[in-house]
Amino acid sequence: MEIITYMDNRKVNYGQQTKFARRINNTSKRQNHKKFGFPSKIIRSHHYGISSLSPVAEHPKLEILAEKTVALSKTILWYATHRFFRIFLLVIMAASGFFLSAGIRNFAVYFSSIGRPVDIPSLPAEELEILDSAMSRFAFMDDNEVDADGNLLVDGKEVSLKSINFSQPVSYQNYTVRNGDTISGITYKFGLTNISTLIAVNDIGNVRQLRAGQKLKVPSVDGLIHTVAASETLDGLSVRYKVAVEDILDANDLDTASLLKGQQLFIPGAKMDATSLQRAMGELFIWPLSGNYRITSRFGRRLDPFTGVPSSHTGIDLAIVQGTPIKAAMSGKIAVVGYTNVYGNYVIIDHENGYQTLYAHLQKPAPVRKGQRVAQGTQIGAVGNTGYSTGPHLHFTVYKNGKLVDPETVLKR
Repeated sequence: MEIITYMDNRKVNYGQQTKFARRINNTSKRQNHKKFGFPSKIIRSHHYGISSLSPVAEHPKLEILAEKTVALSKTILWYATHRFFRIFLLVIMAASGFFLSAGIRNFAVYFSSIGRPVDIPSLPAEELEILDSAMSRFAFMDDNEVDADGNLLVDGKEVSLKSINFSQPVSYQNYTVRNGDTISGITYKFGLTNISTLIAVNDIGNVRQLRAGQKLKVPSVDGLIHTVAASETLDGLSVRYKVAVEDILDANDLDTASLLKGQQLFIPGAKMDATSLQRAMGELFIWPLSGNYRITSRFGRRLDPFTGVPSSHTGIDLAIVQGTPIKAAMSGKIAVVGYTNVYGNYVIIDHENGYQTLYAHLQKPAPVRKGQRVAQGTQIGAVGNTGYSTGPHLHFTVYKNGKLVDPETVLKR
């Protein structure tokens, strides 16, 4: 398109300018359509004979949006410059940082505890003594409550089994151990006469491991559960446990005297032998020292006395004056008499039922020899400071079938 005008008798051709204006017009339409979804009107004005094009948005929605944007900008500017708002914002940021850091710490602790043991700090000696005393009150009774065979005593006298009826089939009740309960108290509560009944029927290996909330099965009469072995007979069991065959048949509601291997029978009136009862009560071993000794290190995790590095202590350390006699904690046969850089002079005694005891850091070579049999309480050496030791003490270790056992769970209190 060509536009020709005459100005001051001069011919002017605006063809190129018109093409340029048309291109601007089309570009503006595309931009407005892309941004706002509708074409804008074009206001044409002539300036020195050339059309100038200006895209102007005249939609009401845009005007409202612009007004809101200006108002929001003014509000943000006011808050950003206001003193109290800045203080409030700083408080919010500080609180958020505190809770965020606390959450990260808790997550780190939780994450670090997954897949590995968590170290529990050891209790002070005073608290351990209180805890041990409380557990002992549960496991052990006063001397006037139970005799050496586990029989309950009433007014100092043993309850007679003659008044117990064994002619009825045995029945069971469930009982949940409560705080303050004792083995003798539960036994008496259910009309039983011997604490070995609850220990044997519930297969309690160590009474000290009982806890409040534990479930116990309580039979209606005293007795033990026996698992029949190959070739065993009712007559043999009657002789072994000193119980009439008829009582065994009645208690188990049996019509025949034939037995099957693996069959479980309740033997009414039977009780645990003294050694088994002592082991279950933690009275199997006596303390190897007499006098005013101190437990300076207990069984389990501890800091090495020389290096301070966490390590596992295989026994208990009893500190006392050097030269104090050391006694055999239980009868048995001397298995080893020797010396090492760690234990110094030491003795190992082999006992019944897979138990062994180790006595270390003796003052001088033990006055016993390998293969010698010793009774419980026999002196086997004296407290010393030989080997890996920080002072005069006895290191005492207990093994059961080659595995370490916490000595305090089997020592008599």
